[in-house]
Amino acid sequence: MSTTPLTAPPVVVVMGVAGTGKTTVGPLVAEALGLPYAEGDDFHPAANVAKMSAGVPLDDADRGPWLDAIGEWAHGRAGLGGVVSSSALKRVYRDRLRAAAPGVVFLHLTGDRELIEERMAARKGHFMPTALLDSQFATLQPLQEDEAGVAVDVSGTPEEITARAVAALRGLAG
Repeated sequence: MSTTPLTAPPVVVVMGVAGTGKTTVGPLVAEALGLPYAEGDDFHPAANVAKMSAGVPLDDADRGPWLDAIGEWAHGRAGLGGVVSSSALKRVYRDRLRAAAPGVVFLHLTGDRELIEERMAARKGHFMPTALLDSQFATLQPLQEDEAGVAVDVSGTPEEITARAVAALRGLAG
């Protein structure tokens, strides 16, 4: 992961496999940074939600319109800052988001598979079943050295994770 300094309010993409806490930690990070938050799941077309609800993993063709919608939102926040969640599991997905919104920074929420599965099982009313967790881990390509971003472990409370995330993001700014 790159430690390139941030020069303006960042557009942060909170990424990671399902169950890492993107929807919980993302708004907390946004609040701590004084930035607006957008829930990445809200950008999914209905067909994607139906597919995942049925336990079928999305493929790259399914993800394209979703990534483009997130990229458009991020582009509109350039210079203003914002936080948006997106699994952004593959490098090519993150490259697509960077092409739409140069300068985005990734906050990769990482953790132990068992902890993540336990948290997924405890969720109520979410369309993503725990049966898809293995496909998420199989697809995941962690941030690479040349990608602007930080990785933060998801063990602990949402407040502890947020504190570590904000400190790491501010470290990019320093």
